[in-house]
Amino acid sequence: MKNLNLGKRYNLLSGETKGERLEYNLDNLTTHAVITGMTGSGKTGLGLTLIEELALQSLPVIMIDPKGDLTNSLLHFPQLRDSDFAKWTDNAKQTAQTWRTKLNESGITEDDIKRIDESVEYTIYTPGADAGAQVSVLASLSAPKTSWDEHADRLQQRIAGTVTALMGLVGYENVDPVNSEEHILLCNIIEYLWRDGVSLTLEDLIMYVLDPPFDKLGVFSVSEFCPNRDRQNLAHKINNFLASPSFANWIEGETLDIDRILYNKDGKPRHTVFYIAHLEEKERMFFVTLLYTAIESWMRKTKGSPGLKAAVYFDEITGYLPPISNPPSKGVILRMLKHARAYGVGMILASQNPVDLDYKALSNAGTWFVGKLQTPQDRNRLVSGIEGNIGKDTLNDIISSLDTRLFMMHNINRQLPVVFKSRWVMNYLAGPLTLDRIPDLNKMAGVEIVKQKPQEQVIVSHDCTSTVGYHYRSVSVTPQEALAKAGLPPTKQYPYEIYKARTAKGYKPPNYYEKRHKKFSVPHYTRSLVTDEMKHHGVLWTPYYGFIIDGKFVLLPAFEKGA
Repeated sequence: MKNLNLGKRYNLLSGETKGERLEYNLDNLTTHAVITGMTGSGKTGLGLTLIEELALQSLPVIMIDPKGDLTNSLLHFPQLRDSDFAKWTDNAKQTAQTWRTKLNESGITEDDIKRIDESVEYTIYTPGADAGAQVSVLASLSAPKTSWDEHADRLQQRIAGTVTALMGLVGYENVDPVNSEEHILLCNIIEYLWRDGVSLTLEDLIMYVLDPPFDKLGVFSVSEFCPNRDRQNLAHKINNFLASPSFANWIEGETLDIDRILYNKDGKPRHTVFYIAHLEEKERMFFVTLLYTAIESWMRKTKGSPGLKAAVYFDEITGYLPPISNPPSKGVILRMLKHARAYGVGMILASQNPVDLDYKALSNAGTWFVGKLQTPQDRNRLVSGIEGNIGKDTLNDIISSLDTRLFMMHNINRQLPVVFKSRWVMNYLAGPLTLDRIPDLNKMAGVEIVKQKPQEQVIVSHDCTSTVGYHYRSVSVTPQEALAKAGLPPTKQYPYEIYKARTAKGYKPPNYYEKRHKKFSVPHYTRSLVTDEMKHHGVLWTPYYGFIIDGKFVLLPAFEKGA
């Protein structure tokens, strides 16, 4: 049994610690935990203590940081020198001495601090900004490499979560996935294309909203189900986001690949902080929903586990799991609370406003860490949510007696609650850090941030205007230049250019045109597709580069050109 050292038991009557460690069974976190307490209660310190203990167990953690407090998880200094603290406080000498004294009292050694430093890899991501590691959210529209026949339910949930997040970002409020025509339309467009293995960009999505790749939804025509004016409005909203100056920061960087977020390429566990304090509220909601959707999708394709294999920590859940309204994040967090246990994924949710939480949802949490609360209303609401083998009056008395760093632990695996004083944290509590401090933290953790430039788009040379008004401009590139830009070795094989089409009848994959025009030489092949097909069908074309290898067209994704 692996236990976490949370602190020492505390006697409220004598006002003293008992000298007995409070050890918490690691696997209890699979039934999830809630930390609540007002500002100054020590809630952040207890949260970081849990994170440190998970590092000592070499377990990965994903952290969502709306305020900037969880960035402190990178501020661990094994030697506790005055100079280590100098960059983070104006009183380095006194602070260093305090940490040395308090950690010694808590039984924490230099070796323990070295272990949290060496056992996991630390990285801070800054979605929508380039101060930290960047995240590309558009990968959420990439077709999954998964069988639809085997995983249709999971993939449909992923699509629904992605669409809900996107609609919230572009200005739709309280979207009902069941009754919103726009939501249903977007989900059907993405599923239609994903089933054919076709990935999307936002530009693609806008075009398909205006001209869907199918004729009916249910028994109604597309125009009856979602009239043209509503589709125009939806397309304009998505385009406004696409045209915003900040859009570039959302498409550069790593994808939300949860395997890579939990472990680096060498298999070392990671503690990953997603810093979102700089984002507007709708942007935070968008990213949080996408992240939880990615975690859920990853989780459901893994094997079940009776023990904890990863944790997800949300530092301030208020607003994302409310008792009445249904923001985009609520559905996926509810599903995670219900099902993550079976996969060994522990959810840790923290809040200073317990009255704003959905207690029906949090009934799935097996452990509550309750700190000092500000108002009787907060206490009464919390007591009504966690009452078990002890009466409301007793619980209320205990919570009313709590002070800084004192917590009541209510655990479904224990008959009675336990009061304890949290141990001193190994990381320096610098308080919420701003965006401009993130580069220093990542540098200190040894994270190399590579600024990724948008991929250069390259196509062959011709201009063409069809009879229905589409215009296509292009630039020239030689086959060998195409190979070099794709990072492939030189070859004498000539790259084929295959076109995909957006038409009222639906998407046709590249090999459809390959089969129709296989008798043509490459130059004739290209001209024939553009002039003949475009002229007669009013098709908007996108070129692909690739080779015919063993009779099969192999795509070079680096040369997809968005129309």
